[in-house]
Amino acid sequence: MALKKKPVNGMKDIMPDEMAIRDYVQSVIRDTYRSFGFTPIETPCMEDIANLSSKQGGENEKLIFKVLKRGEKLKLDTAQSEADLVDFGMRYDLTVPLCRYYANHANDLPSPFKALQMGNVWRADRPQRGRYRQFMQCDIDILGEPSNLAEIELILATTTTLGRIGFKNFEIRINERRILKAMAAYSGFAEADYDAVFITLDKMDKIGPDGVAEELIRDGYAKESVDQYLALFTGVAAAQDGLAWLADTLGDVLEDEVVRSMQEIAKAVNAAKMAQFELVFDPTLVRGMSYYTGTIFEIAMPEFGGSCGGGGRYDKMVGNFTGRDVPTCGFSIGFERIILLLMESGFQIPEQPKKTAYLIEKGFPGERLVDVIAQAQEARAAGEQVLVVRMNKNKKFQKEQLEKEGYGEFVEFYKN
Repeated sequence: MALKKKPVNGMKDIMPDEMAIRDYVQSVIRDTYRSFGFTPIETPCMEDIANLSSKQGGENEKLIFKVLKRGEKLKLDTAQSEADLVDFGMRYDLTVPLCRYYANHANDLPSPFKALQMGNVWRADRPQRGRYRQFMQCDIDILGEPSNLAEIELILATTTTLGRIGFKNFEIRINERRILKAMAAYSGFAEADYDAVFITLDKMDKIGPDGVAEELIRDGYAKESVDQYLALFTGVAAAQDGLAWLADTLGDVLEDEVVRSMQEIAKAVNAAKMAQFELVFDPTLVRGMSYYTGTIFEIAMPEFGGSCGGGGRYDKMVGNFTGRDVPTCGFSIGFERIILLLMESGFQIPEQPKKTAYLIEKGFPGERLVDVIAQAQEARAAGEQVLVVRMNKNKKFQKEQLEKEGYGEFVEFYKN
């Protein structure tokens, strides 16, 4: 039987034109984040299954690619449960591995520690346009910084990066988990119901206020609470300063420090930003991960109809490894989404080096090949990209294919 030439479902081969854009975008991301003081790190693609299944990854924990035990440890005939078969899992994000990494190496790292991590993650998700089972994530995190300086730096670094890639007129939507809880408390929801209410609220952009109200009532919540809850969002949308209006309305239910911190973040970001974007307070922003403890944010690109990244503060996760909480905040760029948008918009990499192809006729003398290689090396030393290949019989088609890869000049070498 012939081997299968297509990649497995939900994963893809990357063609040279896309790979060139991916390399360019990664270099911009890496260089920009380094300019903000972030240090590159790397963690393994696999983690202990207990770490990945510790209720820190929300719905992603249902999508783990689990790894069977190996050799003598794998005993299929006597296994009584999954725990007898599985010990590792493929990482579904970079956050859980980062917290394990920090817990393991904190004594050897500066405090606060600004980490940059870029790498593939795996989720057993249903494949669809722009969503794969293997995909690249690009995260920056600040560990050990309790103040909103962390949020300010993360937002500025991320938006500067997006601006350098070429994006403009996007939004950074920002909210606070404590604001979400205060709005729910003010409306009369029980604390035990907060997460369920937030899951429904997270559908606001898809089903609208009426849909959210209908679903909450169907789930058994009092109509008075639902009406009061939805009225808060209407009030924020109508107010000139939605955050200030909400603070006045909620009164003592919302801590003054939360509002002051949000205002400080907005003031600093707007004063120092280096890209064309708008920072928008959005009380409907939830972010799916239950581990968030404070500020949350998301990148929205209205002209492209979707988001392409997000993050927030998660001060409790490192403590699950060490028993001691460490203030932590992170921001992740949706790398695959960005690449898709760039590819669809016909993006061209700026300031590419000159690309020349040396085509050598079959039968070209070996003693003369040394001179050709030396010529190519000289051009490469000058910053030119040179491809040295044998000339095909169909030279016209060969050149057409190379032109698609960006080669604009051809030098032909014949045996005679």
